[in-house]
Amino acid sequence: MTATVATLWRYPVKSMLGEPCDEVELNTRGVRGDRQFAVRSADGKFGSGKNSRRFRHIEGLFSFRAQVAGDCPEITFPDGRRLRADDPAIDSTLSAVLGMPVTLARERDISHFDASPIHLVSTASLQWLQSRLPQSRVDERRFRPNITVSSDERELSWLGKTLCIGGVELRITAPTGRCVMTTSAQTDLPFDPKILRCIAQEAGEEFGVYAEVLQAGRISRGDPVTLR
Repeated sequence: MTATVATLWRYPVKSMLGEPCDEVELNTRGVRGDRQFAVRSADGKFGSGKNSRRFRHIEGLFSFRAQVAGDCPEITFPDGRRLRADDPAIDSTLSAVLGMPVTLARERDISHFDASPIHLVSTASLQWLQSRLPQSRVDERRFRPNITVSSDERELSWLGKTLCIGGVELRITAPTGRCVMTTSAQTDLPFDPKILRCIAQEAGEEFGVYAEVLQAGRISRGDPVTLR
């Protein structure tokens, strides 16, 4: 396999827009600073694009962007205001904009991850989906990966194998089941229900893969990726 790291992403607050990175540090929890915080509703569930035992769908989170600023995230609001996660006004300001009482919570005993610490997609899969939806804007941002791998192989073929990126080792553990978040509008990407419909019909709702970190370290854009 000939492959390289195409892009790297970190999402400091779960279900808010994230930030592209030139390099990231990985530990056993995942990308350092990734989903370290989440918006928590009054019933104790974390804001997400879906409803489950741990998560609650909160409309509007995609209109916020979070980026790491020192030791905590800085959140950009829809109107352009910026507040750090440790600002005393963060909870009341988020609650006012979202129209419901919420707090910004640091991860404690309950994980903020859906199913796994690392999520990957390949450019081959993005190209496959674009070929089936020529009128849609198929963009990696819809799938919120930590790592996009430039490869002529689709990532589902890597299940059970180990990706080596420099000294970092990632074991591919499971396919990623997609949800309605893939269809949502964000910045310049329009709402597009055809994205999820096509994945459901042609790939059983699986697009991308989850991974666990076997060997921690730093990786950068452009790093070669090998498979074993």
